[in-house]
Amino acid sequence: MAHQINTITKSKYEDFILKKIAKNQDHKKLLSDNYTLDDTIPLVEQVYNLKVDIDDTTKIKITKLFQHIGFLPFVSVDEVSNYVRSQNKKNLILYAHNGTGKTRLSMAFKESGKQRNEEGEVTKRDTLYFNAFTEDLFHWDNDLENDEERRLLINPASAFIIGARNLDIENKIRPLIQRYCDYNFLIDPDYIDKEGKNYWAVNFIREEEVDGTPQNIEYIKVSRGEENLFIWCFFLAIVQLIIDKHADYTWVNYIYIDDPISSLDENNAIALAHHLCQLIKTEGNEVKTIISTHHSLFFNVLCNELGKDKAFLISRKNKEYWLKSTNEAPFLYHVTLIQSLKIAIEKDELYTYHFNILRIILEKAANFHGFDGFHHCIKINDDDEEFTLRTRMINIFNHGSYSLFDPVVMGEENKEYFKEIFANFLQNYKFNEELFVEEITA
Repeated sequence: MAHQINTITKSKYEDFILKKIAKNQDHKKLLSDNYTLDDTIPLVEQVYNLKVDIDDTTKIKITKLFQHIGFLPFVSVDEVSNYVRSQNKKNLILYAHNGTGKTRLSMAFKESGKQRNEEGEVTKRDTLYFNAFTEDLFHWDNDLENDEERRLLINPASAFIIGARNLDIENKIRPLIQRYCDYNFLIDPDYIDKEGKNYWAVNFIREEEVDGTPQNIEYIKVSRGEENLFIWCFFLAIVQLIIDKHADYTWVNYIYIDDPISSLDENNAIALAHHLCQLIKTEGNEVKTIISTHHSLFFNVLCNELGKDKAFLISRKNKEYWLKSTNEAPFLYHVTLIQSLKIAIEKDELYTYHFNILRIILEKAANFHGFDGFHHCIKINDDDEEFTLRTRMINIFNHGSYSLFDPVVMGEENKEYFKEIFANFLQNYKFNEELFVEEITA
């Protein structure tokens, strides 16, 4: 499907395109060299036309520029993948609702980094990815016959696994998983199942008190959330090997992570985002990282840790994809955070760290309206006796890392104050309710 760049109305060209590229002389020259204004027709109908005999390379440059500034859509996931690669940023964060195509994008990105020989065999690759397909490498043997030795089996044929065999991977995973879970584990890389297939087999172990004596209970079945945390920490251990430039992973130039927080609660989502950012910000790390998510809180923590200038919002309309930088679309970012709080209130799942998100929303609103502090956006009227208390509460719950790493359920009194502040904000600074129709899974 070809992009229509031959004719652009005068208003769109001057009021949208030229304003978007006003600070970039190279972009302005690219367009001025290749477009002419047809002023022979009435003013309201005037257009800019692409000059004749423009070569394909120039047309591609113009198309990519228009996509970059949000004037043209991407017509396929492959186009989006190529654009993400062309950004050449150390870290990139992508936010999109479920169903937009995040997982397809991660697979397209991975495929575009492969080289194949004449027989179609992969001879080179450059991307290690984590997405729903990664989790499919892990499955349970529940020992249905005896119900005694339950093992999590790992497919050893994946490039994700192969390089880790002789690298003491257990002791690299263990300090990571201990941040989140209270179990221990052992990995047998030579396990053979009843059908004669080789797997890596994980034996989960938890200490329990039996007749007053602590004992290690082996082959336990951990919860879905604990299983996902193990898979995630396995992946992080591999990432650490990549950052350390281990010989078995020197082929990795990109790490692509798609929605790593399925089946996790909000508290682990925050800690997971923080720990991930600390890892990829390791001094000397030369590998580029792309992270995509539908989770607004996770996205918010990533932006705070890595910088919002590295973040994009992806949307899809009529099978076309649109990308906007959060610097160019602060309003959409703002709406995303508001929606996450609406959902937390509706589900009665308010934690103390939600005050952190509320403050971000208030600060953005205060800045937009020209106030010198967020407290102006929580004052109801001049006689508001609770004003100082509300301001103090928001400050206390945002002090240091309290809101991130003391994930306590709000007390009932604090919930009421929170809901009151939030409701008053929405009442005084109205938004179109249709913006909040699309659900975010939180």
